[in-house]
Amino acid sequence: MNKTLAKALLALVPISMLLAGSASMFFRAKRASSFLQLLGASGLVVVVFAHICEALHLLPWMKWGLENSAGHYLDLAGALVGITLFPLGYLVFAVSRRQS
Repeated sequence: MNKTLAKALLALVPISMLLAGSASMFFRAKRASSFLQLLGASGLVVVVFAHICEALHLLPWMKWGLENSAGHYLDLAGALVGITLFPLGYLVFAVSRRQS
């Protein structure tokens, strides 16, 4: 097992927990904040799966790990969505809960 695969599989555990928690929160109460968290967690899952595909050499036409490739931009987009929308959704949830 290479180092990239081990890191990606290790990161899969907390990211899956984030996804499951945000999905259950969204299906329980369909709010904008829980939808933002669900989208953010989905973006982080895309990042983890991109690294798994890179480590296992799946979909080689995406040229994983190379700059200016489709795999690079998929990884970057997932990371940007994840680190932007998940905290934003949590912030909206916390502010709306505090006002209630």
